[in-house]
Amino acid sequence: MPSSITSISPANARTPLILDGGMGRELHRMGAPFRQPEWSALSLMERPDLVQQAHENFLKAGAQVITTNSYAVVPFHIGEERFAEKGEDLARLSGVLGRQAIAAQAQPEKTSPLLAGSLPPACGSYRPDLFTPEKATAILTPLIRGLAPSVDLWLAETQSSIAELQTAHRLIRQNTDDTRPVWGSFTLDDSDPVALVHQKTPIRLRSGDLLEDAVQAALQLKLDALLFNCSDPRIMAAALQTARQTMKAHAGETAPTLRLGVYANGFAHNHHDGEGDGANESITPLDGTLTPDRYSDFARHWHEEGADIIGGCCGIGPEHIAALAAHFPSAH
Repeated sequence: MPSSITSISPANARTPLILDGGMGRELHRMGAPFRQPEWSALSLMERPDLVQQAHENFLKAGAQVITTNSYAVVPFHIGEERFAEKGEDLARLSGVLGRQAIAAQAQPEKTSPLLAGSLPPACGSYRPDLFTPEKATAILTPLIRGLAPSVDLWLAETQSSIAELQTAHRLIRQNTDDTRPVWGSFTLDDSDPVALVHQKTPIRLRSGDLLEDAVQAALQLKLDALLFNCSDPRIMAAALQTARQTMKAHAGETAPTLRLGVYANGFAHNHHDGEGDGANESITPLDGTLTPDRYSDFARHWHEEGADIIGGCCGIGPEHIAALAAHFPSAH
């Protein structure tokens, strides 16, 4: 059975919760079946044992939350016919494998890690132009049904627009009768990171939506946490500053309850200069200078800016997560 979310919430709200890293790149590193367009879904179909092992690698590194390997279980990656035939079953399997990994790494003296149900951008990563609520409903509904028996919380991640997150939230509530936490995570336009770092331009989602509007939407949805992922680590502190300022303006004198988090990617930026290119359409080069220590330096800054949920996205491996756990030892 899924764990209680309250069982792992830090007693000190300023102690960060450690997430896992990028599943696809970890599978690739392990030599698991991995190619385009299936991406991480290929191992789910052909070597589910390696999917469980990848989860265990992150748990051994110190992750307190692992995310189901359901991100690529969408027609964009596995095709319309295969999704119609196997989509829900593959999502269900991803939940089972996550629970098995948690059970295999259980330590009696420690609180059990949590399993987050990954709900991806249904119509393609970085492709808000392809999104429609109707398409998303047809894709996310079977994923939610498949994941529901296993997950402790829902994570609608790499959302490129406000509309994507609003639709995912609506479908979670329509297709489940529980009150499990819902986390939303936006991917940000990082095409000019220098300008964003120096706050010369406002931060936007990849759709062009202003981040301030996205934060207000998250507050209106009453999400349990708002995160930023699959974007350049250099811009995340500025995004957190914008989020905190927006939350303060929204709440007035009342302290906001929305938790903030970051899990950046390790891409060699800027890789997505082509108009309309989607993430995972090719195996994107990684930034070889983003060592575990350097990533931890970023994470300390994010923590100072209000992030109390920290992990990694594409290209951030168990070694990075181990460095995070070492830098925040009271978190695990």
